[in-house]
Order: sequence, then structure tokens, then C-alpha cells
Amino acid sequence: MRQAMVNAELGDDVLGDDPTAKRLEAMAAERLGKEAALIVPSGTMANLISLLVYARRGDEVIVGSQAHVLQVEVGGAAGLGGVLLRAAHNDERGRMDLDEVRSMIRPPAQYGPRTAAIFMENTHNLCNGSPLSASYTAQVAAIAHEAGAALHIDGARIFNAAVAQETTPAELARDADSASFCLSKGLSCPIGSVLTGSEEYIQQARRIRRTVGGGMRQVGVIAAAGIVALDEMVDRLADDHVNARLLAEGLSKIPGINIDPALVQTNLVFCTTEGIDGNELVSRLRERGVLSSGSPQRLRMVTHYGIERADVEYTVEAVREVVASLS
Repeated sequence: MRQAMVNAELGDDVLGDDPTAKRLEAMAAERLGKEAALIVPSGTMANLISLLVYARRGDEVIVGSQAHVLQVEVGGAAGLGGVLLRAAHNDERGRMDLDEVRSMIRPPAQYGPRTAAIFMENTHNLCNGSPLSASYTAQVAAIAHEAGAALHIDGARIFNAAVAQETTPAELARDADSASFCLSKGLSCPIGSVLTGSEEYIQQARRIRRTVGGGMRQVGVIAAAGIVALDEMVDRLADDHVNARLLAEGLSKIPGINIDPALVQTNLVFCTTEGIDGNELVSRLRERGVLSSGSPQRLRMVTHYGIERADVEYTVEAVREVVASLS
């Protein structure tokens, strides 16, 4: 991957003539079954751009209560777009109740905001990294389209979702108007995300990318890594899922750690702590070379390309020892 970045053929992507970026965008569009694609610096920017494509200031977008765009994107929808986010409850699998979503669609009226879009997330980060099915997505899309709204998939880890369900990203994104995915995370690139959608959508997205400062010049350096990722890194995501399940099963046997291994279907592992400060646990694990993130009662771990079974076994034992010392 690094060698591909060094050898990348470059142009000026702001002017539309970086050949490596064009190749990646064509590959991404094909993989997600869309007409066109656009490389952007981050998944957060991808979501923001999509919000600004679909929604005018004062419009409303329906999202899940645990959605990344709502919880951890520092209010960009409101601050930069003047867009309201209205939350439908996410269950532990990341699903929104379809009847609730349907009830939240605003009828045309002079008093309320216009429902411009529905955003869903696949896999769903804060809901155990759960993959959502194509059939569920189709039902959400039907609700959106019946109301004249769009459906966008925040597919930061949509390749994980596809591997976990033995399907394709194109099938998972089939009924959505647009979808994004991250080149970093499981695909192991150093930076970058890609938006996919219709030619018209990407044309608007390209203009908005410039507005929010996402236009990059010799972006082929990044795109080259993305090409390697799409060619070589997708099938091995299954290894990350196996390691995550092994990690969850090991953690489930530690007193003071609460986790249901059955909820772990991809590469994200969440557990809650009982009688132990999660932040202190994170700090102590870092001293042992185990990197994780947490809150007072929750711990989050992610398996990836650099993690092997031996690392999982070491991590389980490290957690066991630290928890015992803190109890």
C-alpha cells in the first residue's frame, strides 16, 4: 500500500485531472452499484456533504438516536448546515423502528420543517458494530421515498457489513440514494472516505466539498492506497470478525465485565464494566500496550489488520489482570 502511494500517478483533483483519484472513484461507484463517486478526506465530511446536498437550512433529517452523525460529529449539521436532526430510537442491533420512522415524517405544512432525508448507518458503530440487512434498508428507503425524501447510508464500515452477511456492498446500498464508506478503518488506509450516488448527486457533492474545504490537489497519493484496499483488503475483513468474536468470548468470562458475544458480528467489541471505572481500565490497559477507548462504564475495542489471535489472547489476559487489580 505504501509503495502504491509512492508510485501513484498524480494530477490535480480539484481540476478533475488526477488519474488515480478517477480510477478509485470508478471502482468505488462500481462496488456500491452507483453511477459515480467522490473521494473526500473523512467520513464526517462525507456525512456533512450529503446533508448539505439533500437539506436546505431549516429542513429536518431523521437519524438514529445513536447515529454517528448525531452523537460524534460536533453538531455540524446544525452549526454548518442549519439542519435539524430528529432521532428515532436505535435498538441494540442499530435498527430504527419502522413505524416510529414513518410517524416522524413531516406532512407538508407551513408550520414544521420539511423532512429532507433519512440517514442510516451500516455497520452501526455505537450499536455493537451491527450489520443491517438489505431487506431492512429497502423498508427504510420505501418510507423515505414515499415522502419524497432521500435515504443516505453512512457506510463507514459497509464492507464489514457485506462480509458479515455474505453479500455485497452494492446489494446493501441498492435502495439508498447515496452511500459513503471509509478507506481507513477496516480497509486499512491512512486516510480518506468515498461518497457514491447518482451523477447529479456527485456533481452537487463535488461543489459542496469545495465549500467545506475538502478539495485536495494531488489526492492520488491517498487514492492509490484506496485502490489497494478495494483490491486486497476486503476479503480479509472476515479475520477481524473472527478475532472480535474470540475477544468477546474471552471478555465474557471475566467477572466485572458484561458482554453478550452474540451481539458481536463484525469487528467492534463493546462491553460494560461493573464496579470498575472504565476510564481507569483504559489507562491501565494502555500501560500494557493495549489500546482501547471507554467511558466510566463502557469499553470499546476494535480488531483490525494489525491484530492476530495471539494479540487477542494477550488482551483478554491483560483485561483479566487489570480488572482483578481494580476490584
